[in-house]
Amino acid sequence: MKALSIDGAISRMTIAAKNDDKVFTSIYDIGMKQSESIVPAIEKVLQKVCLEPKELDYTVMSIGPGSFTGLRLAISALKAFQLAYNIPVYGISTLEMYEYPFLNFNLPVLSAIDANKDRFYARLINDNKTILEDGDWEISKLTDVTKKLKSVILAGPDCKKLEQFIKEKNRKINVLYSKTQMVTTDSLFALAEKNIADDNPPLRDFDGPVYLRASEAEIKFNSTSSKA
Repeated sequence: MKALSIDGAISRMTIAAKNDDKVFTSIYDIGMKQSESIVPAIEKVLQKVCLEPKELDYTVMSIGPGSFTGLRLAISALKAFQLAYNIPVYGISTLEMYEYPFLNFNLPVLSAIDANKDRFYARLINDNKTILEDGDWEISKLTDVTKKLKSVILAGPDCKKLEQFIKEKNRKINVLYSKTQMVTTDSLFALAEKNIADDNPPLRDFDGPVYLRASEAEIKFNSTSSKA
């Protein structure tokens, strides 16, 4: 299939295009400069696999949780293709994207992003069953839910930090994780095509990124409004 994927969930933005068996991926670990790079990055990856935007079968993105800015940039770019060429946009949970490479290990997988304030955006699966839904969880909840596990695979960009908290409460647990970050757009392609094969619908016109927490601007606005 011919496709474009964007993972803008964290500051390390990944953009990839595939033309059947040809794939080209660009990674931009450049912090807050994503807005300056996303359009030329898309043009670059499409050019590298000899694709015109109108030829795409679908586009896919990490839909959240994650960076407010990165997720908004990604969905704006892909919605533009949808409007111009009627190309479906698929949204994949960021946490599901992180766990995907580890599903064949037959071990519990805890995928997580550091959400600051002693919390993580996280989910836990075990034996193809969801033990902990995508949520904005306190560290104490994650350590409690892993207390009885003998082993767990950690997935996502903040494994080392989460490992420390888990081992403080359960020193016998065997914690496994990749020492380098995965190419997340590979997972996005695979999960989108699974959705297509299963006849799951793409994002609707009014669908947007999934935010598990209000932005700092929203919190300040709500606080100001309540005092007025």
